[in-house]
Parts: sequence; structure tokens; C-alpha cells
Amino acid sequence: MNPGVSTSVFDAKDKSWSGRATFAMVQTLSRDNHLAAIPILDLLVIDEAHHAASASYRRVIDRLLDKNPRAQIFGVTATPARSDGKGLREVFSNVADQITLGELIASGHLVPPRTFVIDVGAQEQLTKVRRTATDFDMTEVEAILNKTPITDAVIRHWREKAGDRKTIVFCSTVAHAECVRQAFQDAGVAASVNRSPTERATT
Repeated sequence: MNPGVSTSVFDAKDKSWSGRATFAMVQTLSRDNHLAAIPILDLLVIDEAHHAASASYRRVIDRLLDKNPRAQIFGVTATPARSDGKGLREVFSNVADQITLGELIASGHLVPPRTFVIDVGAQEQLTKVRRTATDFDMTEVEAILNKTPITDAVIRHWREKAGDRKTIVFCSTVAHAECVRQAFQDAGVAASVNRSPTERATT
């Protein structure tokens, strides 16, 4: 987007602040020895900014402001509401802009979604799943959903509605994703598992 700006990366493998813009993961930066190495910065851009109120993000933010109280903090997120109800006012002084899904569809940046819901007989059980600090208990979700009749129903409805399309199937755990992948392959559909950094997986 801006070829004139030099960049660097600070992660588990490379640790460089040499660029005008440095890209990093909060999990790496929030460690004590890495916090100590943060130079004076003028701007901190936070993606998934709804996480900015959490302890790891605050460690990075507080260190930045300790070194430069005049530093600016800019956050962007598609999910501005936290599930724990914790506000972001301590980090961000205002909301500069907001765009809705309807506006993005109207502007041609998103296609109008079509939604199909299937009943696999698990809704009542899912309403009783415990919540953790950040999400539902995915081990409980797996115990409910990782069953052959449910996976078979998913594959059957997928064939009817989207059998000619490349598809992402979100699963509760890596083990669940592996079972769903195998079921799709047994049904003659090429499938693979992609793990996320937090060990949730998609098929």
C-alpha cells in the first residue's frame, strides 16, 4: 500500500525494530524482556482492537505511553463489543468512524449474505454450554456436536446447498475438525484442516 515505508517484524523468529513500521503479535511483545526492548514510538495501531482492554494488550500500551506519553493509539475491529461487557474507554478516547454490514453491502464491498439453518437436534444442549472468560467451553461443544449423525447431516445439507463451492467448516476443537475432515473425505470430498493460533480449527 505504501512502497516508500520501510518495514520490520518483531516475532518469535525475527526481532527487529529497524523499519518505520514494525509488525508484531501482542503475545510476543507483552513478555517482560520484549517490553523492555520497545523503542520510543509515535503510533500504535491495534487490529482486533476489542482485545485492547485485556492484560496483555494493556502491558504493551502502558509501556508505549511510559516511553512517549504523546503517542497516538489507533484501533480497528469488526467486533467492537466485548463478551465480558468491559469498556474500551480506558484505551480509546473516541470512536472516529463506524461502518455497518448494510453500508458495506450497499457500497459493493460485501455481497448480500444468504443464510440457511439446519436443525441437527442439538440446540437445547448447546444452550446449556458453560461460558469461559472469552468464549464458550469448546470441549463441551465438541462432546455435543462431534457425532456421526450430526456430521452426516452437515455433509448432506452442504451437498444440497453448496456442493459446488469451496467451503469453510468451523469446528469446536482440532479433534472435531479432524473428524469432520475425515467424514468429508470418506464422502469423496477433498478436505484439509487448518489450525488457528488458539487451536480452534476449520475444515
